[in-house]
Amino acid sequence: MATSLKIDDELKGRVQHLANLRDRSPHWIMREAIKQYVEREEARESFKQEATASWAEYQETGVHLTGEEVRSWLKTWGTDEEAGLPECHA
Repeated sequence: MATSLKIDDELKGRVQHLANLRDRSPHWIMREAIKQYVEREEARESFKQEATASWAEYQETGVHLTGEEVRSWLKTWGTDEEAGLPECHA
């Protein structure tokens, strides 16, 4: 699928400058920028959907961990006393 992209002269110059610095083509720079943007936005949307689903489940069940329980658990990570995930409760 061929796609054209119109950008202003100032941005075109910036892309060209960066392409020269990185020894890449302007096309590669633009493709990489778009790819990274799409990946970041997909991850953001996935996080948002997961958070919405978690909130709905909490509202339905009341099952949760408190912030303090999570912080205490995380403090054990990477230590000799690393704990397993605490049990959720209502």
